[in-house]
Amino acid sequence: MTIKKVKYYLYLKDVLLLSVTAFGGPQAFLAMVLDTMVKKRNYISEEDLWELNALCQILPGPTSTQTISAIGYRIGGPNLAYLSLFVWILPATVLMIAAAFLIDFLQENTPGALSFAKFIQPMAIGFIIYAAQKTIFKMVKTSEATVLMMMAAFISFFYHSPYVFPILLLVGGLTTSLNYKSHPKQKGDRKLMISWANFYLWGGILVFAAVLGALTKNQSILLFENFYRNGSLIFGGGQVLVPYLFTEFVEFKKFLSSEEFLTGYAISQGMPGPTFSISSYVGALSMREYGVVGLLTGGFIAAAGIFLPGTFLIFFVIRFWDQLKKYRPVRAALEGVNAVSCGMLIAAAYLLFEPLDSNLFNVLAIFGTYILLQFTKISSPLIIVIGVLAGIGYNWIF
Repeated sequence: MTIKKVKYYLYLKDVLLLSVTAFGGPQAFLAMVLDTMVKKRNYISEEDLWELNALCQILPGPTSTQTISAIGYRIGGPNLAYLSLFVWILPATVLMIAAAFLIDFLQENTPGALSFAKFIQPMAIGFIIYAAQKTIFKMVKTSEATVLMMMAAFISFFYHSPYVFPILLLVGGLTTSLNYKSHPKQKGDRKLMISWANFYLWGGILVFAAVLGALTKNQSILLFENFYRNGSLIFGGGQVLVPYLFTEFVEFKKFLSSEEFLTGYAISQGMPGPTFSISSYVGALSMREYGVVGLLTGGFIAAAGIFLPGTFLIFFVIRFWDQLKKYRPVRAALEGVNAVSCGMLIAAAYLLFEPLDSNLFNVLAIFGTYILLQFTKISSPLIIVIGVLAGIGYNWIF
């Protein structure tokens, strides 16, 4: 890959600009990175960008965050990568923690405070359905993958334990890896030269946090472990994170109500930066019983837990990816992992709709949101603003 040494502050200034202007999801993010970091700044070549993004897509964790960190790593080493990670996630994290403060304050002081979210709660499901459609058409291309997707959706409907999801991903990957002979061979050196330091760091923190949480029962440590585990297992972007968080924190632990969760997810769709920032909102409300300190602590712990695993893993794999991608079983396994992720998205739409009233109003709000996303050029933030204003107006009139 082409490497260009740059001054840290120039790259970090560009990352900060992206973090506060990158609305519209992964596609808009990539377009902005291409324009800013390739065409204007020439940090890396366009070919390098697509290869890095493809690598990040097949690893667990937030793709946009890993891509930013990987570019930083390529042009400035680990120090610039960690600094760019911090700059990229900070604005969205702060905004979502502020949203958690607002929701908690309204819940405590104003009866029926979430009436302003009357529209955006079902609208959140419209966003999920739209994301599922886009993801399925992109990732599910064979009959085997379709079957895996439907099986994953079916199992996720009926087994809501957060521990089911990693098992489904593993089974999906193993299933399609057996069909590796359908993938063409690639020429090149087959010998892998692996530096294991970042892998040990990733795995060591995962085990240490789990053991320490089990021994101490400290909620901060348990919360970090929850998000670190989720960040280590999520394939397919922020939309796939939703069923994990909903199952674990709403249904399993009951830290949030479904109403609060849907409101937070809808708000996150109007925020710039990484879509994984919904984790900060969930983490903050999970520790609201400890007051302001708890809200702040929970939000930042969740952000650290959800974003660090993917960063460690991209640093680990990027060193030997050119050799690893030549192995057909590796490429074949991705098909099953992606199919299972799509099945989870289908289940997420159902799981999020289940707590809502099954009435015409909610159905129309979901369908209307999907129509706006699919057939108009109205941005996600503007759609959310329209939903909030509609909810406020409805509450004021009726």
